[in-house]
Amino acid sequence: MPEYREVRGKTSFLELCKTPALAAEVTVTAAERLGVDAAIIFADILLILEPMGLQLEFAQGEGPVIHNPVRGGLDVEHLLEVEDVSALEFVFEAIRLTRQQLRPNIPLIGFSGAPFTLAAYMTEGAGSKNYIHTKKLMYEDPHAWHAMLSLISRGLVKYLNAQVEAGAQALQLFDSWVGCLSPADYREFVLPHTREVIQGIKGGVPVIHFGTGTASLLELLSEAGGDVIGLDWRVPLDQGWERVGLNKSIMGNLDPVSLFASPGTIRAQAKRILKQAGGRPGHIFNLGHGILPETPVDNVIALVDMVHELSAR
Repeated sequence: MPEYREVRGKTSFLELCKTPALAAEVTVTAAERLGVDAAIIFADILLILEPMGLQLEFAQGEGPVIHNPVRGGLDVEHLLEVEDVSALEFVFEAIRLTRQQLRPNIPLIGFSGAPFTLAAYMTEGAGSKNYIHTKKLMYEDPHAWHAMLSLISRGLVKYLNAQVEAGAQALQLFDSWVGCLSPADYREFVLPHTREVIQGIKGGVPVIHFGTGTASLLELLSEAGGDVIGLDWRVPLDQGWERVGLNKSIMGNLDPVSLFASPGTIRAQAKRILKQAGGRPGHIFNLGHGILPETPVDNVIALVDMVHELSAR
């Protein structure tokens, strides 16, 4: 969005995350301009890594880089327990400011990375295609792996509960990289820790549990927990909903690249997904993954309008 690019032209990504007034501004601007039914706080899933002793940088053109990645048991032992989350006060202040500025009927979603995706960033040090360092640690030193994910999970529980106290009305757990695992590995190395985080959230706040590339893991994601399970576009929405259980809500699942097509094509895609939802309660229409920076803003607004029209009761 031009409004976001203008703000980013004056500050780095990490500085924007750590400046509550600006984080609130871009959150509210996006929600109001696009006409969506909920806002999600502007932040990043990796912010909690700094209080754990990791050196995080968002390098220009390269994305996030961790300068002291975790590569073995000794590195795990040097990680810091997140005893309190005061170092992340800027996130909570951004939530408070956003909640004050949003219209009362627009709920605000807080979020964090899920334990596995955070662990993968911590071990790889940057983006990855094959997750060699992650899986090597997981397979060769399961004791260190579970110790690391348990430490991450304890910190996430504190972090997410503090977001709720600041005013977040729902929470989303992003497991963006978990699709690289087999079902057996997910059950052994990930599920207990994700479940620990979700069960640690207080006060009945709705939790959205989201992953990508998870067509083989949907039943396990549902077992790990969450009131809403996110689907990417690689699985039909109706089949995915059956697999996670119709007693849960579902979120998804338009391919983000569809938004580069013509309005007629976008409408047909949205209509197909809504038809698969079958008018059942509990469907949150969303993209199957994050929006791409080059996406035409007018196409996003058109999609929101289409969904409102096609799903009107």
